[in-house]
Amino acid sequence: MVPAILPTVLFSIGEGAIIPIIPIAADNLGASLAIAGLIAALLMVGELFGNIPSGWVIARVGERPAMIGAAALSIVGATICVSASNPLALGSGILLLGLSAAVFALARHAFMTSFVPLPYRARALSTLGGTFRLGFFIGPFITAGLIAITGTASSAFWVHIVACVGVVIMLVTLRDPTTTFGAVRTGRVGGRRMREGEALVERESAGLFRTVFEKRGVLGRMGVGAAIIMALRASRQVMLPLWAVSIGIGDSTTAIVIGIAAAVDFALFYTGGAIMDRFGRLWTAVPSVLGLGIGHIALAFTHDLSANTTWFVIVAIFLALANGPGSGIIMTLGSDLADPRDPAPFLGAWRFTAGLGGAGAPLMIAGITAAVSLSAAAGAVGALGILGAFVLLRYVPRYIERPSPRGPRDEREDLAQ
Repeated sequence: MVPAILPTVLFSIGEGAIIPIIPIAADNLGASLAIAGLIAALLMVGELFGNIPSGWVIARVGERPAMIGAAALSIVGATICVSASNPLALGSGILLLGLSAAVFALARHAFMTSFVPLPYRARALSTLGGTFRLGFFIGPFITAGLIAITGTASSAFWVHIVACVGVVIMLVTLRDPTTTFGAVRTGRVGGRRMREGEALVERESAGLFRTVFEKRGVLGRMGVGAAIIMALRASRQVMLPLWAVSIGIGDSTTAIVIGIAAAVDFALFYTGGAIMDRFGRLWTAVPSVLGLGIGHIALAFTHDLSANTTWFVIVAIFLALANGPGSGIIMTLGSDLADPRDPAPFLGAWRFTAGLGGAGAPLMIAGITAAVSLSAAAGAVGALGILGAFVLLRYVPRYIERPSPRGPRDEREDLAQ
């Protein structure tokens, strides 16, 4: 529990503390709404491009050293953000935070794969996924309190710095996991034997673009659906703080509202898995992406209303209600589609394709905001959500939930046996 989960909780709290205030910090440095959106997008852009070399790095240095290095890089990025005197400096720090988050996320996944015993692995990975949302729930409330005390939004970056220092201390001082968990499973890549988690992320990264080309058929259909889901999730993280800046909500109040929405999101993360297992993937994927799309469209019509602050709170909660049950849908669909004999290459390509949506949506928001308005950007993202629902409705039954070619009588005979 301590070496596997607690460092992740700390790192996620640090991330959750800064995400709501990135556009606010940019606005305080004189950035326009469009530039503030672009700076916020750099976090997802950094994660996307950080995923490419992460597997190679982790395979060479190991999971725990990679996590320590990622936390150290994150400290550097947050320090740049704290001392930034202009939007360009802030953007460079945010980009480093995204790169470090990509390495840390993949390293902790490899860590769990290597050291958690196989009978507990699914539960451990599910818990690991929940820690993201736990951190995004706790972090904004710490930020709100710190802003109330200091009066400056950029002070929230200190939360991330302190959290990452705690991660480094914890990983350096804890015992070697092999002394706790015993022998670990190993794999072989390119003639080299390594821990199973390291081998997994190495295979995911090796030949990434070749795998994307070879699997272009399914990635051009199901992958587009996954990319749209990630696009709406990323948009929510950028759109809500930008909207708060645009309608004049206070920095501390913004963090509190986003924290409450994150609490709703966190409370529902287990629900999605239960629905998927019992009723099928469509019953989680389609309502989630459709709800995120509708929420963005509703937001687009509330900017100039006299009760726009009330509508902001309502839409933030609604988006959380839509996103919460969708927890794990990307990983689940990827696992369903991957070749069980060698899933790693496809999963790497799948994650990269979905990441394109996560990085592209905030850039689209920044571009539309600069050209038209923030309301138009919200409406465009909402329309993308409606399109995503149709894509998933069309292709999930074709690729995953195919009707059985065998008849009911055959199934009854199987049950009898």
